[in-house]
Amino acid sequence: MSAGRGRGIKTSEQLKTSPGDFIRRRNWLQFFGAIAVLILVFRLVWVQLLVGPDLSAAAQNQRTVEVVDAARRGAILDRNGSRLAFTMEARSITVHPASLRKLIDKKHELWPDEVPAYDERTQQIAKDLPKIIGVKDLDADKAGDKRRRQTTEAPEEPSVQEKPEGISSAEILKKLRDEESSYEVLVRNVDPDKAAAIVDKYPELVSERQDIRQYPNGATGANVIGKIGMDGVGQFGFEASRDSRLQGINGGKKIDIAQNGVAIPGSTRDVHPAVDGTSYELTLDLDMQYFVQQQLNQAKANSGAKDASAVVLDAKSGEVLAMAQADTANPNRDMGKEVEAGRTIANSAVSNPFEPGSVAKIITAAAAIEDGVTTPDEVLQVPGSIEMSGVTVRDAWQHDTEAFTTTGVFGKSSNVGTLMLAERLGQDRYAEMLHLFGLGQSTDIELPGESAGLVPQRPQWSGGTFANLPIGQGMAMTLLQMTGIYQTIANDGERIAPRIVRSTIASDGTKTAAPVPEPVRVVSPETATTVRAMFESVLQSDNSGEQSGTGAGNGIEGYRLTGKTGTAQKVDPETGAYSNSQYFITFAGIAPADDPRFVIGIMLDEPVRGVHGEGGQSAAPLFKDIAAWALNRYNVPLSAPREGKLLLQP
Repeated sequence: MSAGRGRGIKTSEQLKTSPGDFIRRRNWLQFFGAIAVLILVFRLVWVQLLVGPDLSAAAQNQRTVEVVDAARRGAILDRNGSRLAFTMEARSITVHPASLRKLIDKKHELWPDEVPAYDERTQQIAKDLPKIIGVKDLDADKAGDKRRRQTTEAPEEPSVQEKPEGISSAEILKKLRDEESSYEVLVRNVDPDKAAAIVDKYPELVSERQDIRQYPNGATGANVIGKIGMDGVGQFGFEASRDSRLQGINGGKKIDIAQNGVAIPGSTRDVHPAVDGTSYELTLDLDMQYFVQQQLNQAKANSGAKDASAVVLDAKSGEVLAMAQADTANPNRDMGKEVEAGRTIANSAVSNPFEPGSVAKIITAAAAIEDGVTTPDEVLQVPGSIEMSGVTVRDAWQHDTEAFTTTGVFGKSSNVGTLMLAERLGQDRYAEMLHLFGLGQSTDIELPGESAGLVPQRPQWSGGTFANLPIGQGMAMTLLQMTGIYQTIANDGERIAPRIVRSTIASDGTKTAAPVPEPVRVVSPETATTVRAMFESVLQSDNSGEQSGTGAGNGIEGYRLTGKTGTAQKVDPETGAYSNSQYFITFAGIAPADDPRFVIGIMLDEPVRGVHGEGGQSAAPLFKDIAAWALNRYNVPLSAPREGKLLLQP
């Protein structure tokens, strides 16, 4: 038994480690230590030499911040320097709701007497913001707010708004407590000084720069000027067509930020200054634009028309002095609500072509005089109808064969007499004249959405094409193109493409005049003078009626005016044929006729009454109103009196 127990017990000699065992253990330790050192050395080499540059760059990127210095958007001015659109610096108050509770709770722990707890603090901010900014809390008195909106919604042309009209404290509180959101804008358009006061009192809020685009004239000229969106990009109008140059080029710099959020001294680099956007001086006359726009609003309401638009050009330069339409949207308001209210953001004068009707007869008159196929006083025997290539065309009034002078053909607006003269010209010559007058071609006026109109190409003319074109049907043109025809006649036969830009102003203040389009000779100065005199017959009045034109009674005492009325049948979309009840009513004229200063084109879409609410559907009274205002504003000298009357019917 004792021997067995003895085998389970080791003696002290047996417990002693032999030198060989010690050496083996030391060798193993050295081996594993060497492996560890090799791993560390490899890791160090890998970090320092292989991935070190990438890690260094990543660390650099984490602490590098690029600060953007936003360029200021260029202004848009009228021809007299009045501001049509400009940028005002303001602030947006923003917050990071996801981290707001943690920030407030930490401040509350450190300064419990000065910083309330989260719920109380957010409630305090929501209530205090409207007071500091100086606007109404929309939730404070909803009944009073309802009355306020009813009284302030009426003004048509609001002044520049430098701050929001009201703030909802409930909406602010909701944003502050939305802990799933990492970023919220509490209020926009805040005065910089008031924004500074807000963040001074509530450091958990952030004041961010916000450039506000101002349109101080409301809806006046908005169809031309356009509007930018919340992202600062032009949405329509001139703001869109010249967006890149108006925006300018943002500047900026790079700096390194330490862990405490403070910029590391000496780390600023890659500094490049902002280049503010180019400013534009347009050819528009703000006062004239306002007057014309108001006249169109009244004319549309009085006549019951679907639309009304007008263009006023400088007779010699082709510059657009006014380009207006009724019911233009106000860019200071919500565009969605403006459109819902029936207002428009389009510019129909350049984008909506239409058949001009008899206004286009001046092309036939100019070509006939230029080619010598007739004279103003030639007497034509004009039947009640004419057949051309199987198409029968009649005058607007029934009559047997009557004698009209060439002047009378246009003064009375005889379709038959016009086609008789067009036949003398021939189809090829007439097609050439359409091209010379710029029809079927874009004017390149630097406004978006311009239509080139529609003129059938000469090889595509069918039998009835030549029976329609000389009387203003079978082709479509924009109001700008239509007005441009008369500008050619006003400018002694030279067509100058209309333009809207007068000059550009660089960010350093350098002003550069816009290039003048190359003129196109259409007819001779003698022909243009003769045609202007002939078309004075349109506005001539005569007690007997025989020598009265289609626009009789719309002259201006002391001035000689010339122009042409137009009535164009619209195409019925259901039948595809010309309607007998739907019309474009047009007028284009020159004032004064003897020394042209202004060219005015007008289009009314389906009026049911006159522009003053009277009977008839002529646009001539509106031409008279606009011309009288323009002549008075620019102090245009009176015309030399004409001796006698023009002979329309012998």
